[in-house]
Amino acid sequence: MTTTSWQTDPLVWGSGQRAFEAFLEPTCPYSVRTFNKLDRLLEQAGENRITVKIRLQSQPWHMYSGVVVRCILAASTLSGGKETAKKVMAAVAAHREEFEFERHAGGANMDVTPNQIIERLERYSGVELKDAFAMPDLDREIKWHCKYARQNGIHVSPTFMIDGLVRPDMSSGDEVEAWVKLLVG
Repeated sequence: MTTTSWQTDPLVWGSGQRAFEAFLEPTCPYSVRTFNKLDRLLEQAGENRITVKIRLQSQPWHMYSGVVVRCILAASTLSGGKETAKKVMAAVAAHREEFEFERHAGGANMDVTPNQIIERLERYSGVELKDAFAMPDLDREIKWHCKYARQNGIHVSPTFMIDGLVRPDMSSGDEVEAWVKLLVG
């Protein structure tokens, strides 16, 4: 029997009864818009009133999606856990175009290797990722995120759930105040 010496830290903030789940693909411009609002959401709604959960939604048309998602989950196994993962997500958000293809099929990233993507992400985030990225069985966490999304009928990002129910009426373009109103009135 093989035992794992690492553990991912769930990407969960707050401790409230209302659960707000955001399914995000880190290089998607709409997911980036959502990610950049989550801290304000938690602050305005109250950390003791809501729980924010980030679910990673890798999407094949974002060509380096799998590499970036694995980097974020790898970061969550390091010192600082979810806060380290959040630093990596913030680095992707701040430099999104350096992790994406032009119109999903071209541009300068056509000549970039996965190792170069990891090195770029290490440079922007200040987090050493290569060893954690290479951990055996890290893919089980990626598969968990995929399976959870599919079980809930989620195929694209960003998608939102409140208390386990998908909310098709929510958008990354909504003001944070609109989300707060849906969550806590």
